Amino acid sequence: MSRPESPVPTALVTGANRGLGLATTRALAQRGWHVWLCARDLEAAQAAAKSLQNEGLHVTPAELDVTSDASVDALFGQLDDLDVLINNAGIASDKPVKGGATLEIPAALALEAFNTNAAGPWRTMRHALPRMNARGFGRIVNLSSAMGSITQMDTHWPAYRVSKAALNAATRIFSAEARGNVKINAVCPGWVQTDMGGPRAPRSVAQGVASILWAVDLGEDGPNGGFFRDGEPLPW
Repeated sequence: MSRPESPVPTALVTGANRGLGLATTRALAQRGWHVWLCARDLEAAQAAAKSLQNEGLHVTPAELDVTSDASVDALFGQLDDLDVLINNAGIASDKPVKGGATLEIPAALALEAFNTNAAGPWRTMRHALPRMNARGFGRIVNLSSAMGSITQMDTHWPAYRVSKAALNAATRIFSAEARGNVKINAVCPGWVQTDMGGPRAPRSVAQGVASILWAVDLGEDGPNGGFFRDGEPLPW
């Protein structure tokens, strides 16, 4: 990708204290980037960051609750340039209900999922996109799911499904505001072996990270406003 000259590229990863967020943070930092490792709990962010700092990586821990306007405002007030935003923070609020049974999921759980999985990226993109547009460069990667595809909608896990469908819609809407070499895409990492995905998941963390990095590394002629897994388009 072609980006403005700056001493060290900067990325921000939400929900980065474990799983895909932590692995993506490590991968970007191993490139020599400065990465803001963000988590809702500052102590969790600091512990995760220390593990990477011990590897000689340039990582800054930060408290970030994507469900809070004040928290998002405060963090972005500390940032200067930002090359890449990875909206990874997410929840599966259906999980406590056995099997995610549709008729047993109250609307409150749907609102909880929406506030983290869709409104969270909405909050961060409102800050990141104007900065990127002003510089003429940026990559925003929203971690979505095939469960959010309208063509694959099914019963069970409705809160998660609807929240990811909303994230896909937000991806399209915000991508229409991208200017210059700024690209916003949704990526489905697949069912990955993380704390959320569980040990039965068929895909490794490395495979999920590869999908994310593909969207980070898009060239100037790459897609904007798409939905992908492993670099291949998914139906909305």
